[in-house]
Amino acid sequence: MMMTSTIRIQRREEISDMCRKLFLSQQLVALCQQATPRQEEFLHDVLSMEVESRERSKRSRLLNRARFPMPKSMEGYDYSHVRLPPSITRGELEGCEFIGRKTNLVCYGPVGTGKTHMAIALGMKACEMGLAARFYTVTELVLKLAEARKNGVLERLVSDIRRLDLLILDEWGYVPVDKEGSQLLFRIISDSYESKSLILTTNLEFSKWGGIFTDQQMAAAMIDRLIHHGHLLVFEGPSYRMEHALMRKTASERSKGGDEHGR
Repeated sequence: MMMTSTIRIQRREEISDMCRKLFLSQQLVALCQQATPRQEEFLHDVLSMEVESRERSKRSRLLNRARFPMPKSMEGYDYSHVRLPPSITRGELEGCEFIGRKTNLVCYGPVGTGKTHMAIALGMKACEMGLAARFYTVTELVLKLAEARKNGVLERLVSDIRRLDLLILDEWGYVPVDKEGSQLLFRIISDSYESKSLILTTNLEFSKWGGIFTDQQMAAAMIDRLIHHGHLLVFEGPSYRMEHALMRKTASERSKGGDEHGR
């Protein structure tokens, strides 16, 4: 009897919690007083399925809105060429704990070393956790901001970005940005400071940012905001894409040589 009573109390607490999530009246919990155990269990199961369905739909919407160019996962990710700073552990990184703390990640290293893969994978994990993320290349974002300003809808776009939990900016510094673009980008960085997390991928060392953004002082201000609450992840080694392309080429040449030898 004690076990049954404990189970019913726990079940009613879960029903109450699910009612809050579904914006339903707590009157359903009170009705459990007149319900049989089987009726109460049925109500619990129905609410549980509805909560799960809505959370699944929410995750799907978040992933669609994030605009990731391709799906990526941290499962089996090769950390052998990545140097994590002492300020963040692998578990904290993969658990997206930095987003809750509103801290940033700057992924720095040569092209093809896994920076974008990590950024997308962490962004997708954030969406799975119910957080709002968005992926842009820097060139794409600057063009969107400039177009929005021209069309008189800049504030709408800025407000949309402001509501995000995570903003991913890929290929930072790959292409020079003009003065107007630099000012617009600086506004996004300033708005994000201590209000959301950013992930930047770049192959450009900090000392060269001024040449890309046309203004040394603006570049210094960006760096200050990004690093003050941020972690620098250094990616080293050869290009993963190039390395695997060479592996495929070598395998193909070996296969061809074997065929010729057979003939």
